[in-house]
Amino acid sequence: MAKKATRLKFTEDELSNPKVRKAAEKAVKAADKADQAVAKTPKKRKLKLEADKTAHRKVHLMFEKQEIPVGELTGRGNRFTRSATHGAVATVSGTIHGQVVSGNQDDNAAVQAADTSTGAAEVSAHTIDHAVYSKKLKSYEKAEKLQGKSDAANVEAIYQQRMAEHPEDFSNPISRMQQKKAIRKEYAAARRTEQTAAEAGETAEEGVITGIKSIGQKLSELKDKAFAYIAENPHVILIIGALAALLMIISASSSSCSAFLPGGTGAVVATTYTAEDEDIIGANEDYKALEASLQRQIDNIESTHSGYDEYNYNLDEIGHDPYQLASYLTVLYEDYSRSEVQSTLRSLFDRQYELILEEEVEIRYRTETHTSTYTDPETGETEEEEYEVEVPYEYYILNVTLKNKNLGHVITESGGMSDDQAERYAILLQTKGNKKYLFADEVYVAGGDDYLQYDIPGEALTDERFANMIREAEKYLGYPYVWGGASPSTSFDCSGFVSYVINHCGNGWNVGRLTADGLKNHCSIIRPSEAKPGDLIFFQGTYNTSGASHVGIYVGDGMMIHCGNPISYASINTSYWQQHFYCFGRIPD
Repeated sequence: MAKKATRLKFTEDELSNPKVRKAAEKAVKAADKADQAVAKTPKKRKLKLEADKTAHRKVHLMFEKQEIPVGELTGRGNRFTRSATHGAVATVSGTIHGQVVSGNQDDNAAVQAADTSTGAAEVSAHTIDHAVYSKKLKSYEKAEKLQGKSDAANVEAIYQQRMAEHPEDFSNPISRMQQKKAIRKEYAAARRTEQTAAEAGETAEEGVITGIKSIGQKLSELKDKAFAYIAENPHVILIIGALAALLMIISASSSSCSAFLPGGTGAVVATTYTAEDEDIIGANEDYKALEASLQRQIDNIESTHSGYDEYNYNLDEIGHDPYQLASYLTVLYEDYSRSEVQSTLRSLFDRQYELILEEEVEIRYRTETHTSTYTDPETGETEEEEYEVEVPYEYYILNVTLKNKNLGHVITESGGMSDDQAERYAILLQTKGNKKYLFADEVYVAGGDDYLQYDIPGEALTDERFANMIREAEKYLGYPYVWGGASPSTSFDCSGFVSYVINHCGNGWNVGRLTADGLKNHCSIIRPSEAKPGDLIFFQGTYNTSGASHVGIYVGDGMMIHCGNPISYASINTSYWQQHFYCFGRIPD
């Protein structure tokens, strides 16, 4: 029989979590649509032969309706194709006709005539068979597609419920990816069990699907120690190999189904660049060529735009982290070639860099010496007299501005990645695709040990609250920038880093997880002249968002500690940070 969509049951306590409730409501809506589509699928007619031996050996052809399970004619596990169906029909029809003719032609001429008429009717029927078949097929395809969406919604609901119940099992991108993969597998296995029981005329045991909500437990028990090690040692990439081996063993004992990365080597593939080294390097060289062309354009501004009295340059540095580029291309294309990513390179480049030429005209004044002639009316003598005047003139200025919006920000803000892709991107950044050798000599690669050291003056550390903040913040020097990161296990973005330090430094603060603008709104705004170590410093316009877009912890003497790439000390007096400076804020007591 056609299968109805699986419906999950959650307790009121589970539904008290907004994310779980939202996912559960979506699952109910998806199941409703799937059931409606299944109800509209046509019936198939099952041929039966019933020989009435007591009534002139006539053969009666009878039909009874039988529902066709969605998926029987289409999609995965299909039992029929159009050609196979036609072949079966032709064989059955021919066999029946042969039996009717041979067994009855001597007793009843009318039966033979009826058989001949049936053959003619079949010829006509085949001329419209394609249209009828196509119409039925579409209804089955629609039902199967909606059942697939219902299953996906159920998996998401279970994922949200599991994450709300055991957040420690979802503490980093790798664990989240593996948990969702495990949920998909267990759900598929439970669905198969349910369908097998239904086809056998039995009722699936109550709780089969409900039991899925505890899936991932065996995975978490085996992997807890491994993830704890990752949390304490985020730079040790060798742990990925051990984790991959562990996950391969677990995967081997699980049933396969559609997952993020199929196969036992999924954990290794998820952390590794899959393209050939020459294509990865070649794509990066093409991107550097675009940057070199931009630099030449800037260098030649005064030749290509001559005639100005003054040229003002306000230029961000040109450059990018090649691992950000390679990670993004891997997420989009997997095993990509250099040639197929050219349009994406151009699109990223156009979004990362903005060159602005603005003409400015000022009315200025210059001092000129003029001569006047005077004739004495009495003597007729002529005298010359010099005097100075201020003369206005137009002064032409060309302002040249280059904005580098940071490739990492461009990718995470407007790269069009799904949640799964964003998690994979973060993983690849942390592992550098297991190919650290590719760009080891690149200037803009952010390595775990490549950060600016700074010795804070001793008098600043006499402030106990500030000393607590710095003690916590310096634990994470060298951690990479990860968009959305907010803990040591995932690494950090700028606001995630500052929020974490505030919450865990021991000063009794708890601001939760705020954005840069949220932290600004939490603080009391102060004048720059009043700023002291421990205050927060905010910047705007570092990427396309309103309000504060970046935040750091001010440590005095024009320095801050912040999550750049990586977490590091930095001077706030550079042209870049001065250009984007927004305000200082003080954390309330």
